[in-house]
Amino acid sequence: MSVAAAHPNLALVKYWGKADAARNLPATPSLGVSLDALSSRVEVWLDTGDSVEIDGRSVDPARYRPFLAAVRRRCGTQSGFRIRARNDFPSAAGLASSSSGFAALASACTAACGARLGDAELSALARLGSASAARAVFGGFAVLPAGAEHAQPLAPAAAWPELRVVIAVVTAAAKPIGSREAMERVRRTSPAYDGWVRDSPRLYEEAVAAVRDRDLTRLGGAMRKSYHRMFATMLAADPPIRYWLPETLALLAAVEELRAQGVAAWETMDAGPQVKVVCADGDTGRVAAALAAACPGARAPVISAVGAGVRRAG
Repeated sequence: MSVAAAHPNLALVKYWGKADAARNLPATPSLGVSLDALSSRVEVWLDTGDSVEIDGRSVDPARYRPFLAAVRRRCGTQSGFRIRARNDFPSAAGLASSSSGFAALASACTAACGARLGDAELSALARLGSASAARAVFGGFAVLPAGAEHAQPLAPAAAWPELRVVIAVVTAAAKPIGSREAMERVRRTSPAYDGWVRDSPRLYEEAVAAVRDRDLTRLGGAMRKSYHRMFATMLAADPPIRYWLPETLALLAAVEELRAQGVAAWETMDAGPQVKVVCADGDTGRVAAALAAACPGARAPVISAVGAGVRRAG
């Protein structure tokens, strides 16, 4: 058995859309941060066929076949893989579980085959399962340029030790439409999509500079523009894609009120209803309290520091 673990990588500037669907290459550049408070653990055994269990439930391995075929080609094996994965946070709910899941899976599968890959090659392999997983291989802050086969590290966790992400989970239910399907619908039908692809590099460069300068206000502004414009492409699709719930709107209003009170708190969202707020360590108590008050029926917000990259756990 081989075991690996990884943290989800939250996109601060969003990847949304594919330049090449067959190779899973991103149409837009993205910048993400590893979330230390959340993790995925994957165990892999070599077997006669492929099987996948996630959080104690057997799932159809069809979603994993292209990825596993690539692993077999890279490792020169015909073996199947018996996979058991567990997340300590809701899966497929808009919390980037595919990023940590496929980063850990790439590490565990190759280790089971006796292969030792460098970070760039492991990132390229993880990308075939989920483009965001290419970033999750690296700790701290990582970037995935448009059209790139692998991600690149931008800054380690120690470069911004006081940065925190407060995570508000509106619902643990799986989202009604997966990201891949949603991206393809947006690409085919949304009149906002081409503008999104053209505009994304500018926000990306702005956010990269903000991380290097540890400028929270500048980073927060770029983050907000990125996720709002991403969701605009979904609302303009045919039929429209709406992930937000009433609780989502209440949380967004709470963060706006915090900023009006002088708190440097900046929200972002992935394809789902959950809200994540980037702030400084000294403001986490106030941010978490505001989010809890805005959504009293939800679980308590999770406070995360910047996390590490993928690691072998056994």
